[in-house]
Formats: sequence, C-alpha cells, structure tokens
Amino acid sequence: MVSIKDIAAACGVSVATVSKALNDQKDIGAATKARIQAKALEMGYVPNSASRSLKLRHTYNLGVLYKENTESGLAHNFYAQVLDGIKKKAESLGYDITFVNNSSYSGGRKLSYLEHCRYRNFDGVAIVCVDFDDKEILDVIESDIPTVTLDYTHSGCSSVVSDNYGGIRELFKFAYEQGHRKIAYIHGEDSSVTDERVRGFRDICNEMEIDIPLDYIQKAAYRDTMAAHLRTEKLLRLPDPPTCIFYPDDFATIGGLNCLYRNGLKVPDDMSIAGFDGIEIARYIDPTLTTYVQNTEKLGNDMADKLIALVEYPSKTVVDTIVVPGYVFHGDSLKPI
Repeated sequence: MVSIKDIAAACGVSVATVSKALNDQKDIGAATKARIQAKALEMGYVPNSASRSLKLRHTYNLGVLYKENTESGLAHNFYAQVLDGIKKKAESLGYDITFVNNSSYSGGRKLSYLEHCRYRNFDGVAIVCVDFDDKEILDVIESDIPTVTLDYTHSGCSSVVSDNYGGIRELFKFAYEQGHRKIAYIHGEDSSVTDERVRGFRDICNEMEIDIPLDYIQKAAYRDTMAAHLRTEKLLRLPDPPTCIFYPDDFATIGGLNCLYRNGLKVPDDMSIAGFDGIEIARYIDPTLTTYVQNTEKLGNDMADKLIALVEYPSKTVVDTIVVPGYVFHGDSLKPI
C-alpha cells in the first residue's frame, strides 16, 4: 500500500508538505499542491480512515435513526427516497452512514439508541422517523451529538421539513380552481406532520370562505389502505357526500380508490381524489393520481448538508429549520366540475 512517505520521496518534498497537500491546506503553493495530488492519484494512494479520524477527531460516520410506525422499513416509498438522498449526499462529502438501532448488546446489556450512537462514535445523527414521543429518540435529540430531524422541530435541534402546511393549501387551491367546494379530507394519525397539514387545510378553507362540514374531516393511519377504504365508505354514506376526497398519502389512496370502484363509482367522473407524497406508483395507477409531490431527494440532501455542517463547523452553523417545497402534480384523478 502506498504511504505518504512514498509520495514524499517521489515528489522530493517532506512528509509534512505531502500531508498538507492531501488535506488541501492553504499554506503551500498551488502548483506544489497540484503536483503532489496528481502523484498521489498516479500512485494509487488511499488515505487511512483510522489515521484521518484520529488526527481530525472525526469518524466520518453518520448515524441514521430510522423508525416509523407502519414498520414497513425500506419498503416505505417516501422514507426510502429520503434516506437515499441522505446517503448520496453524505457519501459525496466523504462520510459513511450506519443505521442506529437499539437491538445491540454490550457486556450482556441491550443498548439504547443514544448508547449505540456513543458506542459507534457517530459524528452526528440524522433522525428520520414518525414517533418523536419515544423517550429514547428524544434522548438522542437532547444529547450533545449533532442531530438533524426530518419533519419535526425541537428546541436546539436543526430540522428539515417538507412544506406540509403549504402543500395541502396548494392541493386545495387546485381543487377549488376545478370548481370543487365540497372537499373532504382523510388525514393521517396524530403527528407534527398531520398537525401542519390539518392546520393548512382549515386555514385555506377559512380564507376561501368554504364551510367544510365536520363529517368531511376523517382520520386514518398513513399507508393504511383498509382504513382509507372504511373512511371513504363513511363519506359516501353522508346525506350530502363530497365531490372530492383528499387522502393522507398516495399509498392509502389505493384503498379509497378500491372503495369507490366497489360502490360503482368512477374516478374522476363520479368522484375526484387526490393524494400526498408523489410516490412513483401514483404515476402508474389508472387514473394517474393528482398529488402533492414532496421533494424527497432535496429533503435527504439538505439533512446531510446541515448535519455535516454542524459536525465540521459547529460554531458557524446556525441551528434552524429548512422548509423544502414541493409541487402539485396534475393527474387525471381530479377533474373540473
């Protein structure tokens, strides 16, 4: 294996000069730096991560704490795409990622999430989950380890959030422009994401002076097709049913779609529907789904960028909330009336 000493000998410079060039320091000449870096590449030099970590006091390993209520793991379209965004951005900046778990043991004792983070010596942790009421997750957020959360704000912790409030408003405006006034909303279970979406829905109704009956607001778990089916059935049995139904997410919308078909209704001729997420399957169902597309790649990228900034420049990086907008995809499931 090629060492720094080998490169120094080949270039006729000191080991210290080679070290400065490979670490892209500014106190050596640009020409010398370029020559050394070119020689290192030519000789096939690979930096020793252990030595680099010891010297710079970083492990260049980020933890990803991923836990969501449906327990669908990486099959969850939305979270899988966000995680991919984190991975790609982190790797492009020289970091590895490792999933945090609370199933590891040390000395015969099960480790908590925080203990696992300390055991692995993560530089920082990206928290991608739904249950932020879990004490073990809050312990990580409130620790001295740099953390960034997805779709959840906490004092002293940076977060990256999808524009849930603005997204549902944009979806409502689109349905309104198509002539719909009787718009029902089947929202997800209680969470900060749901709170923002419901608040956005109610606010835009008030601004548009649209009186939405209480029975039009229903609750069903995210990604639960059966719950969406049952809530849709309930809406159809109302004396004055809606003309358009919003669902908690694109996946759950499939349950609503099946309910409408089983009741002999056509989408969008008899009922318009819309989802929320923008997962790929929404483009292939018939009719194509009108939905609010969340920018999952940017959500993941921004989480990695913010986390690495907190790790490398803690005194210069502002702890804040980054809001990532999406857009309404005009599918065929919502038509003018």
